[in-house]
Amino acid sequence: MSKISRRDFIRGSMAAGVTMALLPPHSRVRGANDDIRVAIVGIRSKGRAHIGDFLAVPGVRVVALCDADRNILDREVNKFMRRDEKVDAYVDYRKLLDDKSIDAVVTATPNHWHTLIAVWACQAGKDVYVEKPVSHEIWEGRKIVEAARKYKRIVQAGTQNRSDVGLREAIPYIQQGNLGKVLWVRGLCYNRRDSIGKVDGPQPIPESVDYNLWCGPADMKPLMRRSLHYDWHWVWNSGNGDIGNQGAHEMDVSRWALDQKGLAPSVISLGGRLGYDDDAETANTQIVFFDYKPAPLIFELRGLPSQKDGKSMDDYRGTRVGNCIQCEDGYFAGGRGGGWAYDNDGNKIKQFKGDGGGGHQANFINAMRSRKVKDLHADIEEGHISATLSHMANISYRLGLKKSADEIKETIKDNKEMTDAYERLLAHLEANEIDLTKTPLAVGPMLTMDTKKEVFVGEHSDSANMYLKRNYREPFVVPDKV
Repeated sequence: MSKISRRDFIRGSMAAGVTMALLPPHSRVRGANDDIRVAIVGIRSKGRAHIGDFLAVPGVRVVALCDADRNILDREVNKFMRRDEKVDAYVDYRKLLDDKSIDAVVTATPNHWHTLIAVWACQAGKDVYVEKPVSHEIWEGRKIVEAARKYKRIVQAGTQNRSDVGLREAIPYIQQGNLGKVLWVRGLCYNRRDSIGKVDGPQPIPESVDYNLWCGPADMKPLMRRSLHYDWHWVWNSGNGDIGNQGAHEMDVSRWALDQKGLAPSVISLGGRLGYDDDAETANTQIVFFDYKPAPLIFELRGLPSQKDGKSMDDYRGTRVGNCIQCEDGYFAGGRGGGWAYDNDGNKIKQFKGDGGGGHQANFINAMRSRKVKDLHADIEEGHISATLSHMANISYRLGLKKSADEIKETIKDNKEMTDAYERLLAHLEANEIDLTKTPLAVGPMLTMDTKKEVFVGEHSDSANMYLKRNYREPFVVPDKV
């Protein structure tokens, strides 16, 4: 056996050290003691929460912030300054990507920016935590998955229910047959949403906002609502309604409970925007049926209170925002923060105590360190499939025709679970004094999905496929080939 001198060993070690130093940060496997440098993009609300959440994870440094609103950016940078901590500030996300020392990008921007931020970050060699829904349209979501795989990036979807300790116990309990065969799953989003008001013309853009950068891939339209921020959820150019907002969480848990890895083969949706006349475009009342086999997924959205001018909201088996999983011998009802298994008489069987998914950011960081996609609780593929369900629902709704209550009842009469949801919805609307003869609901067509190609096929597919991909605004274009 040949002997290696101390001098040769040191020389070899120095050479290896130089080689490692020359490698870009994203190509190294990080050890437990290496700090991970994170940038957060979109910091008005959820992004602001992410700052604290990531700073609480050991070995993580938040080193850069980005927002198209200078006032919001300054607000958060000043907090770092008061703690005597350095943080870089960017209005233009593209400039942030030039910093090769940043290991991960976290995005909590409006939905229309999610995909492009994620794809560009992957191309720049950075891992990504992308908020729900991960996409604004079906086509672009698949592009994040392709970019993640091509560039070997760790990409986590912000569906933190996947990290809730109660749900991580409850879902296997159900799938192991402890309540018998699953018969159906309901996603519930009974979430109060007030009117956003109505304006009589274009509104001024706040002076602190770079509106070109705020719009990014979306059409740069005049602002036709009172508030630029948050109310973007309720217009199609930038948002996906509450079914793609809060409902994205319950949609994801529903599919998780069904143990369905892919898209539903068909979808039908009905609904409307009821209770007030405002500048919002998306539905605040909606029922969706996904024809998964052998058990379907039914989604129910209500933005109005339990009765006109009331403060409380309806619930379904005690759950207002969450899921109900019906099995042969009982059911589960709950959501983020846990829930209960019941027998069919409503007697409690077992409690699952949740924590709200507070470990989701730490799970992302742990997967970054291991470089193993399987360590993620919500890999981007899961995020893409769940977001696509929301998009499928909205596409059916947007193709819908307004019909009388009796016509809708006749249309869905052969669908037992959708009929049950519809009859309860009619009672809810009556309690809110909604006159459906004046503001009728729209019922969309049953759309068939090619679950492999992720395009609609068959009747109404030409119209439905027009919603798969937006016309991007140069230079903010999600590329065909990532």
